[in-house]
Amino acid sequence: MNVKEAVARAKQYIFELFSDENPKNIGLEEVEFDDQANEWLVTIGFSRPWDNLAESPLAAISNLQKPPARAYKIVRISNDKDKVVSVKSREIKV
Repeated sequence: MNVKEAVARAKQYIFELFSDENPKNIGLEEVEFDDQANEWLVTIGFSRPWDNLAESPLAAISNLQKPPARAYKIVRISNDKDKVVSVKSREIKV
């Protein structure tokens, strides 16, 4: 599996896994290959409907609201089996 295949697999998996939460703006954030484990670590970011709620009517009108929150998940994919091994939350420090 090459990097493009790993990213496509991770994006599709996140879309399917979180489908009942209506994920939007699914995108690649990071990708890394772990030689020892022979696994791809693909970080996917996405937003859900409740991430885009306006803080107040005034904020929505003035366009001063914060950027939408995003969830970040690390998808581990076995390189030789093309199988998702795990999905974990990726904490982002601000």
